[in-house]
Amino acid sequence: MCGIVGIAGFTPVNQSIYDALTVLQHRGQDAAGIVTIDAQNGFRLRKANGLVKDVFEARHMQRLQGNMGIGHVRYPTAGSSSASEAQPFYVNSPFGITLAHNGNLTNAHELRHKLSEGDRRHVNTTSDSEILLNVLASELDRFTHYPLGADNIFSAVATMHQQLRGAYACVAMIIGHGLLAFRDPNGIRPLVLGKRQLEDGCNEYMVASESVALDTLGFEFLRDVAPGEAVYITEKGQLFTRQCAENPKTHPCLFEYVYFARPDSFMDKISVYSARVRMGQKLGEKIAREWEDLDIDVVIPIPETSCDIALEIARILDKPYRQGFVKNRYVGRTFIMPGQQVRRQSVRRKLNANRAEFRDKNVLLVDDSIVRGTTSEQIVEMARDAGAKRVYLASAAPEIRFPNVYGIDMPSANELIAHGREVDEIRQIIGADGLIFQNLADLIEAVRDENPDIAQFECSVFDGIYVTKDVDQSYLEYLASLRNDDAKALCGQSEAENLEIHNEG
Repeated sequence: MCGIVGIAGFTPVNQSIYDALTVLQHRGQDAAGIVTIDAQNGFRLRKANGLVKDVFEARHMQRLQGNMGIGHVRYPTAGSSSASEAQPFYVNSPFGITLAHNGNLTNAHELRHKLSEGDRRHVNTTSDSEILLNVLASELDRFTHYPLGADNIFSAVATMHQQLRGAYACVAMIIGHGLLAFRDPNGIRPLVLGKRQLEDGCNEYMVASESVALDTLGFEFLRDVAPGEAVYITEKGQLFTRQCAENPKTHPCLFEYVYFARPDSFMDKISVYSARVRMGQKLGEKIAREWEDLDIDVVIPIPETSCDIALEIARILDKPYRQGFVKNRYVGRTFIMPGQQVRRQSVRRKLNANRAEFRDKNVLLVDDSIVRGTTSEQIVEMARDAGAKRVYLASAAPEIRFPNVYGIDMPSANELIAHGREVDEIRQIIGADGLIFQNLADLIEAVRDENPDIAQFECSVFDGIYVTKDVDQSYLEYLASLRNDDAKALCGQSEAENLEIHNEG
């Protein structure tokens, strides 16, 4: 999962993009990057491994001059976590193009071959985002006149949609032209559009992965970028939009609402916070129905995504809600961290049990989801060590049985604790006295409530149905070979740990 942002304006954008990326930091902690276009029509780029606050120092911010720019926060979904694969990526022909991408292309191998053999374009990294950039460059290169008009750019995006498979929300800049953003025809990954009016009446525009980034910078939320739609803002601030896909459908990723997105974001007309409250309602009703004989003393969330869910469960069960775990906010999200051993070591550094809330009690722990089960197992153990008599665990998401191929770093199927196992087997591995999962139908209903026009969500991690209809077992095996921890470690060892590129103008 990644976070992207782009701003086209009439005032310097370096600080604004930095601020937006800090708000989107939850979407990726592996690397960060910003690129701007300066007054001499040159790119200014800084990217490196690390958090936003660590990647950008004052000297880097001073170099990032210009009134138009894009930014990216990343964690790797396949292959290397090297800084050489940090985004945005850049190509110098035609014009000079830079791009940032959130998602994953399921036909990246086929596209890489086409670019090499057919278009004679070299892709220097293992990243599918660099492939996507070169597909865009190749399509724009087919026009021989200068400058290109909005019709030309939208035509290029339309042709891209016919070639690309998978999930992609992208923002790009083209030297001498402007800022371009587009979303895949299934709308799997989120993208929103906002506007801010200056005192002189000029409009600045912004695109971002989540609406919270617009809020932070004082941009008015206009709408979601529609699946298959492209947005183009010229250097002079003219806004053009067009639907570029032949048969777009709205299939947003359901897991965005469960785990990834911030609660204060709106995506595809749905409040993430409200969706999570409804998840709690549905799960609370299921617990009351199926566990009516259990003697639960207290409801405790596993912070932080599940807090709103747990509070609603406590209300429905008429049980006390307590913050039984204290979170160290200076440790990253373990789900995002590459490497199983790192995840194991970080859980107890991230959470500590408040013994007063566990001692001699039957506790119901609430989590947003259970992926590998590693974190859940350790948290149940922590609850017992803190004195709990019995430990029950409820998941706001159904069993995750299948890998994600659209930009979430879900492990291969064999690493998923629910793959091929029944609930009681999972319970025994985790060590809980009781385990209950949300029903998929209830989860879908909870999220869809504010936008009934969404006919189908992307739910592949729960039901194994991939909306792009191009995913088979051979592809899953190929993806698993890229995603396993040993492969990532080997890739990381062969690459430099930091990278700095900038154009002095």
